[in-house]
Amino acid sequence: MESLKNHFIASYNSYKEGAVSVFVQEFNVNSVKKADFYITALGVYEVDLNGYKVGDQMFAPGYTYYPRDLFFQHYDVSEMIMEGQNKFEMFLGQGWYCGRFTHKNITQIYGEEPAISWVLKLEYSDGRVEQITSSENVVEKTSPYSYAGFYDGEIYHADIDNVKTIGVKKFEGEIPENLQQTENYVRIQEELTVKKVTKHGDKTILDFGQNFAGIIEIDPNLLENQTLILRHGEVLNPDGSLYTENLRKAKATTVYHAGREKKKYRPRFTYMGFRYVELSGVEYYDGLLTAYAIYSDMERTGYFKCENELVQKLYDNQVWGQKSNYVEVPTDCPQRDERMGYTGDGQVFARTGSFNFNTEAFWTKFLKDIRYSQMDNSEGYVGPTIPAEGPAGIGFMSMLGWGNAVTIIPEILWWQYGKFDYIVDMYESMKLFVEAEIRKMGEDNLWIGTNLGDWLMPDKDMRWMAMHNDPVSNSFIVNDLKVISEVAEKLDRVDDAKRYKEQYRLTRDAYIKRFVEKNGKISGDYQGAYIMALQYVIPEGELRHKVLGHLVKMVRTQGMKTGFFSTEFILPLLIEAGERKLAFDVLLNEECPGWMYQVKRGATTTWERWDALKEDGTVNDVKVVDDNMVSFNHYAFGSVGEFYYQYILGIKPLLPGYKKIKIQPYTDKRLKMVSGKYLSVEGLIEVKWEYVDEQIEFTISTPSDTIIELPNGNSQEVSSGTYTFTCKS
Repeated sequence: MESLKNHFIASYNSYKEGAVSVFVQEFNVNSVKKADFYITALGVYEVDLNGYKVGDQMFAPGYTYYPRDLFFQHYDVSEMIMEGQNKFEMFLGQGWYCGRFTHKNITQIYGEEPAISWVLKLEYSDGRVEQITSSENVVEKTSPYSYAGFYDGEIYHADIDNVKTIGVKKFEGEIPENLQQTENYVRIQEELTVKKVTKHGDKTILDFGQNFAGIIEIDPNLLENQTLILRHGEVLNPDGSLYTENLRKAKATTVYHAGREKKKYRPRFTYMGFRYVELSGVEYYDGLLTAYAIYSDMERTGYFKCENELVQKLYDNQVWGQKSNYVEVPTDCPQRDERMGYTGDGQVFARTGSFNFNTEAFWTKFLKDIRYSQMDNSEGYVGPTIPAEGPAGIGFMSMLGWGNAVTIIPEILWWQYGKFDYIVDMYESMKLFVEAEIRKMGEDNLWIGTNLGDWLMPDKDMRWMAMHNDPVSNSFIVNDLKVISEVAEKLDRVDDAKRYKEQYRLTRDAYIKRFVEKNGKISGDYQGAYIMALQYVIPEGELRHKVLGHLVKMVRTQGMKTGFFSTEFILPLLIEAGERKLAFDVLLNEECPGWMYQVKRGATTTWERWDALKEDGTVNDVKVVDDNMVSFNHYAFGSVGEFYYQYILGIKPLLPGYKKIKIQPYTDKRLKMVSGKYLSVEGLIEVKWEYVDEQIEFTISTPSDTIIELPNGNSQEVSSGTYTFTCKS
């Protein structure tokens, strides 16, 4: 809807962080046959037409790389148009565009002020066609919001009676060149009920039983002229009060001044990450508050059930981690002053997430954000957060492992959904990124420099990892070169294929020479180094066998000591080493660090740090530089979800898009009975297994040609259908 570019308007009021503008347009129509409404904004908007919200998207038009890209929405509002007088009310917040955002808490990142544009196309019964745009007969009225922002929350006045109106001005700022309809929608998805209510002094603590990203709706019919205050938090202090130190500069607070307006209030311009809400100012009554989880629209495709309650809870936790962090972009956490689109966290969880939900639309949008952001990087690099804040270079820290999402995610999508388009669309971006890596490596064929490495691995601080990161960070370069050389071959880019294949060989050899001893010991001698070398660098053969042996020995003596990147691969590598029992021992370990340590301490999502809660129940208030670094809803360690699907259930594609499948379940008596399913693009795959006496009974359904391998080594190829098998335990 290109004409939207011609009708952007803004407020005459000067910029003030957290301000919300309310634009009003009244129009008179009769005998309307069809009404199509097109709208976009540089900022975040909601629209009421005749008192009712238009559409159900939250944070429209969505978060894009604003210097180049913008979404618009189209709504059929034919049923909302009344005979005679009609009224639009446009609520415009600052959002990602110019509100306070990023961990640096800066404002006006992409522009100096928010702006909005709309076109209403009317088709009348007599065949006439009319357009009503934001360029005509629009006034601004006093806003009921004295503040609205992602981090601090909202302050809303339902008692406001100042309705003075002023004119609006034409927006003079830059308008993105690319304008297209929304590809990804954030919506209210689930309602959560209060599980427990406790008093703490003059405050009431509400426990919703689940950590999630969402909002609280207030029913003002239960209020008089009171001021209701809601503070949000993930955990409680030992004395039962709300813990908020990990929110850092985010207030995560809703202030609602009740009055004559009795329409239910829902936050329009914010969301919180929380399990607990502290209510003050009024007494709590049933029905006063309702919680809603929000996340991007995605079809649920994966399910898992297990009689081992801890194993089941961990699975459920990683699903909630995805729901909480797939909000417009792959965020790192939904609670504190961050919530940016992190490429590293995103790529680590991408395979797990693509089993839980159909993530095609989500990643299609984000990959476009990568391409546009990369255009303004002076070195062709992909940064750790996308959409980027604007033109930049690599900086002093390479952040390898983050921007490598540019090669990792398209390949995951190709295998999961069978569309090579993802690879084709991202090829030039891959090239830009890889060429930047090659320049930084130079004649050494390795990039030695400051990096976070296997971020948040136990027992090592940021300084130590920065000095010992190279086996981890360079493993991503080796993988990039492998991927792009293979893609270049598939695309018949002969010169590219030759160049990148040779560079892949040089870099892999340089890696092994510098970091891997002949006895299989890896530089730094920590688990993440072994795991990432095995995952991305060391080929089949004697050396790989030795490196695997060192990893197994370390896990036996140390337990699991992995960070953001290596955690995803530790259990599959133990399986590869023939250590099935050890892999399940690690999964089931209830000590810290371990997934079940979190579960046993009441986690309902996965944590940023293995020890976010200490043994005594207090929060591990560790700081990085000056900021608290503990989140109870990060999904990187939830990447264990792929072990559930690909190993416990045993579901893997042998050809992209599951045109041919391998099902090889790995079983353990401690899990008791297990069942699960995945709705692939080829059809539904179901696996069930249980121990019965000294036997393991399997029921397997597959939609396409499949190789089934059982724990006793028996293997057979089957076509689509349902099959039962039995083997000795």
